[in-house]
Amino acid sequence: MDNAHMIALLKDTAKLLELHGANPFQVRHYNNAAIGLERMNREVADLSPEALNSIVELPLSACKFIQEMNTTSTLQRWEELAAITPQGVREMLDLRGIGPKKVRTIWKTLGITNLPELSRACKENKIAQLVGFGEKTQEIIQENITFKIQQAGKFHYASALPYAIDLEERLQQDFPTLLISLAGTIRRKMEVIGRIEILIGIEQTNIIAQWLEQQPVLRHIATLSDPSAWHGQFVENSLPLAVFFCQPKEFYKQLILKTGSEAHLTLPIREGKQLIDFLNSMAEVPSEAAAYRQMSLPYIPPELREGLIELTWAHEKEAPALLTMQDLRGVLHNHTTYSDGKHSLEEMARHCKDLGYEYIGITDHSQLAVYAGGLTPEVIQRQHQEIDHLNKVLAPFRIFKGIESDVLTDGSLDYTDDVLASFDFVIASIHTGMKMNQERVTKRLIRAIRNPYTTMLAHPTNRLLLKREGFPIDYRAVIDACADHGVIIEINANHWRLELDWRWVNYALSKGVWISINPDAHNKESIQNMYYGVCVGRKGRLTPSHTFNALSREEVVAYLQHRKAISTAH
Repeated sequence: MDNAHMIALLKDTAKLLELHGANPFQVRHYNNAAIGLERMNREVADLSPEALNSIVELPLSACKFIQEMNTTSTLQRWEELAAITPQGVREMLDLRGIGPKKVRTIWKTLGITNLPELSRACKENKIAQLVGFGEKTQEIIQENITFKIQQAGKFHYASALPYAIDLEERLQQDFPTLLISLAGTIRRKMEVIGRIEILIGIEQTNIIAQWLEQQPVLRHIATLSDPSAWHGQFVENSLPLAVFFCQPKEFYKQLILKTGSEAHLTLPIREGKQLIDFLNSMAEVPSEAAAYRQMSLPYIPPELREGLIELTWAHEKEAPALLTMQDLRGVLHNHTTYSDGKHSLEEMARHCKDLGYEYIGITDHSQLAVYAGGLTPEVIQRQHQEIDHLNKVLAPFRIFKGIESDVLTDGSLDYTDDVLASFDFVIASIHTGMKMNQERVTKRLIRAIRNPYTTMLAHPTNRLLLKREGFPIDYRAVIDACADHGVIIEINANHWRLELDWRWVNYALSKGVWISINPDAHNKESIQNMYYGVCVGRKGRLTPSHTFNALSREEVVAYLQHRKAISTAH
């Protein structure tokens, strides 16, 4: 069991203890153990009791829990609590807006044990009548149930991709001459997907069908399958899988049909015909590029095949090359142990340098974010001294002094101007006040954007994909404000966020706004999030020339110095 699974089990145990009215000290023991484990920069699986007890970051109770999980792969207390908690009640614990105590009240007072019953109680106005609830809480509960139902059966692209790649590679290894490709939403790199789709060009489909049925990681769904497609799911997480078959000579034509969205396939091309009409009339084609050429179009990358902007892109002069990972020169928006990061400032910097990047931006949380160890002005001075030292040691690699400054409810930033002026760049970020309506949150963002010290805007809606909806912002107004005030917008590459949403990237580019691909990394491993940010950028037609962190170290230094001179002149 790795650290992530241990942390989840500890937090779930604490949640269940609180649900059942346990002593608060017991709840705190499990939560503190999870917090201690979150700060570990190495895996603790299979460590001896002596080795665990020597780790100063871990409280003694955490060591005891870890030993138990290492031995049994579970926690006895969790097993006991889970056994006496209805599954539906545990699902209620995952709803935003109500904690374990409120769930306990709903369960014990009204006898509600599942989400459908809870939804019905909201519609009948029973929840609002409970002590400590009210109509607003009832409304939030109903909204969150609706959202949860809408997201059921969906998976993050980042979580599904490893399964898709592994299966594709194993098929290619066992059948070296096989024509095979990912298809559908996972090939278009959508932020969330409903299933993995694979297209295979082969005459004898039964060979592949038999191979799939022999894989222990897969479960066959015979009722959905037929000679043209094998349907199943991954045993570990019930992720659906559809493997489509076609004749080898039809492979590339079918690949376009199985990859493009309906809107892409019905794009009007010429002579009153849609893209799908041209495809259906084609004989054998040797590649996707050849098929698009027959339609007088350049090869359209799969990410663009959404029926929105690909024709505009295709008709631009020489169809500009989309951003790739190789274009990125630096990594901005990173957290360290100064706030809620897992690795030290030096570890984060050296890791980025080892990966071949030219610079890193350190942006720990600001003082308002007490829950995340936000930096006081005194700590900022100490961090800046360390950065100055490391810049001498690691030169020519550069560490930029940044901060993720919380935006207050009125749109101001949570430091005085003299503190903000001490940074090389400032990322303005909202983390609180999620109940604001569109007008209020848009005004809040625009005031933060107008602040002369704001260099960059982070995850503008603060959404968490598959978990919560973001702020209902006026995208055009926010992007226009960034254009007017020279503020960069990040694509937050954390797979829970992936925003600026790709559907608005093209509009930002049309207004001349710089885009920065940021990992929002809280540990070294999360630097790899950059890839998912690039996927989002590509879906929005992002090119290297519009990407801020595709600039060289020297170009970024010059830009930030110029920007800072303007800021301090106000």
